[in-house]
Amino acid sequence: MKIHGDMRRYVRKDLNPRLKHGDKDSRSRGPDRLAALLVGILFLSTAAACKKEEPPMAFPPAAVLAVKAVQKDMPVVIPAIGTVEASRSVGITSRVGGQLLAIHFKEGQDVREGQPLFTIDPAPYREKLRQAEGKRARDVAQFRYNQEEAKRYAFLFEKGAVAKSEAEKYSTDAASYEAAVKSSEAEVEQARLDLAYCDISAPFTGRTGAYGINVGALVRANDTPLTTLNRIAPVHVKFSVPEKYLPDVKRYRAAGHVQIKVSPSADFKGEVRTGKLVFIDNSIDVSTGMIQLKAEFPNSDRFLWPGQFINVVLQLTVQSNAVVVPLRSVQAGEKGSFVLVVKPDMTAEMRPVVVDRSVAEESVIAKGLTAGETVVTDGHLKVRPGGHVEIRDHLGAAAANAGGATPTAAGGVKP
Repeated sequence: MKIHGDMRRYVRKDLNPRLKHGDKDSRSRGPDRLAALLVGILFLSTAAACKKEEPPMAFPPAAVLAVKAVQKDMPVVIPAIGTVEASRSVGITSRVGGQLLAIHFKEGQDVREGQPLFTIDPAPYREKLRQAEGKRARDVAQFRYNQEEAKRYAFLFEKGAVAKSEAEKYSTDAASYEAAVKSSEAEVEQARLDLAYCDISAPFTGRTGAYGINVGALVRANDTPLTTLNRIAPVHVKFSVPEKYLPDVKRYRAAGHVQIKVSPSADFKGEVRTGKLVFIDNSIDVSTGMIQLKAEFPNSDRFLWPGQFINVVLQLTVQSNAVVVPLRSVQAGEKGSFVLVVKPDMTAEMRPVVVDRSVAEESVIAKGLTAGETVVTDGHLKVRPGGHVEIRDHLGAAAANAGGATPTAAGGVKP
């Protein structure tokens, strides 16, 4: 066996000083130490020669959930928040003053057009009507008398029996009382109207609100609020969209494609109500850059309620053959959105994509992905770009949350 130069220097350094000073014990133990040292060197050299290079550690396949990108028709929509309002709403007040005698409905009751709601004490107005009728009768009698006198004096004037001025006086009195009769008739009609106003009826079919006053209280004409009547079938939903969408809204509305869909919340699982666009405001709000719209809904089941905040989806049209993936498959990276594509060899590729829009739980991909490619929907944290993956039917809580690296848009991994 060949001993390296470093080892020879060590042997000389270790043995020669002892021999130099004439130590007999050192002379006797020197060959033994040298033999032991040579055996150790031989052992280390043999172990180093026999040691094999270990292979690098391999990562196991990452367990993920995945689906294929599909091609289907997708709506082009504009989301908004709207407010439900009655298609007709009016505050009920009395046109005459007086004591409230009766209320003919219950709070929150649906009433028909013309149905009685309130009754104001009519007694004072009956008396006013009688007074007006009596005054009219007096004026009519006076008019008839003066009319006959005017005819008689006109005949006498023709015969030369009376002066012209006297005949004209009775003619003038007759015309004056004719006007008084017309004024009296107007007073009678006004008294009849006031008496009729004592009975307050519903101006249209709708739902009543709370009482504004109780029976026995004094009502002031055109001032005291009695109740509110709302028409809620049909109902309107008012909402606003950014002004940049106005040309599209007008264009698709002219083509008859626009639909309005509403739901109480984003995660609502019931039936979504569909209505039609009935109003586009004539100006844009300069402070917000928004344009106000209204949609009408039949609301025969009273699903929508005035004053309610509601999620609105303005559907302009339907895009054919759009590439669609689940919303949760799209990730945000340093350079934009990306998806993890599972290639046929079961390795993962980080693919930058351009998301056109998201509708509910789905995203429409404008660029970067084709229909039929498999994308990861869950387990992203465990996937290494270029690493192998294993597609499973479900992931446990521990498996879903585990993982030592997070893909980045730059192509590396982030611990």
